[in-house]
Amino acid sequence: MRVNPKVSGLFVLLLPIALTASGWVVAAPAPAAPPGSAPDRTYAVGVRTLDLGRGTTRPLPVTVWYPARGEPTGTAAGGPGTPLRDAPVAAGRFPIVLFSHGLHSLPELHAPLTTRWASAGFVVAAPAYPHTKRAARRFDRGDIRRQPGDAWRVIRHLTELDEVSGDRFAGHLAVTRIAAVGHSAGGYTTAGLFAPGHSEWLRGGIVLGGAGMPGSSFGGPPAPLLFVHGDADRVVSVARGRDAYRRVPWPKAFLTVRGQGHGEYLIPGRRGFPQTLAATTDFLRWTLYGDARARRALPAGAAAPGITALTDRLG
Repeated sequence: MRVNPKVSGLFVLLLPIALTASGWVVAAPAPAAPPGSAPDRTYAVGVRTLDLGRGTTRPLPVTVWYPARGEPTGTAAGGPGTPLRDAPVAAGRFPIVLFSHGLHSLPELHAPLTTRWASAGFVVAAPAYPHTKRAARRFDRGDIRRQPGDAWRVIRHLTELDEVSGDRFAGHLAVTRIAAVGHSAGGYTTAGLFAPGHSEWLRGGIVLGGAGMPGSSFGGPPAPLLFVHGDADRVVSVARGRDAYRRVPWPKAFLTVRGQGHGEYLIPGRRGFPQTLAATTDFLRWTLYGDARARRALPAGAAAPGITALTDRLG
């Protein structure tokens, strides 16, 4: 969860991005639960690694957590336990969550959240971005402007795997139900995915301690967005997060974590983690499964007087 304090200046390096997913020809599969409801069980979690861009100037290893067959092991801390490497996928089709890390970070550092989302019935794909990840051979924070393109590359690859006979994901991905989530610089990456021209398959997004691309606009098919921000964040100020929130023209919500900085609330046991987990999980259940129960539960799950405050304009 380490971040570079200099990320606070990254906004001057970001450029507007307009991306389109036109040209994808994939059947619209059903999700893992009946329409209008998310799975009512907890899954074991599998994990696999994809290697996109091998031998190119933009290598892109991707960690994917997913619902797996078998009984969940669980932990004393309430997590789903150690993911099972290359385990068979559970029965059903599952929506996709594209997760973007921040500067000097890695996908596995966010496993406390990503594995919990996988256990709730989502396939969570997290690329390690080539020039902003921890220990990058050539670190370049300005490369954030190219990361939405990397994210779409991951999404396209997953849609292809859903039709590859013999691949463990074949027939298990609800490729028309996709959400994007990101922390810090990954939050900027996430906001960049919702530029004019974005695919209608992108159903919602969550920005954790991030903001929007300066000078750019949100556009394209409406997609609800949830912002989560510590009001003591000294890396990306809560004011920047709120400015991006104000510019969203669609249903939206803003969860403020009182007295918290840039990402402590993403760590189990820390102040605000239970509310962040509940709010993000219910938001994903609502946007990707159409679960009205999750929409109704979101304000209560996010509520904790003195710890969190929710501005809810999701409709």
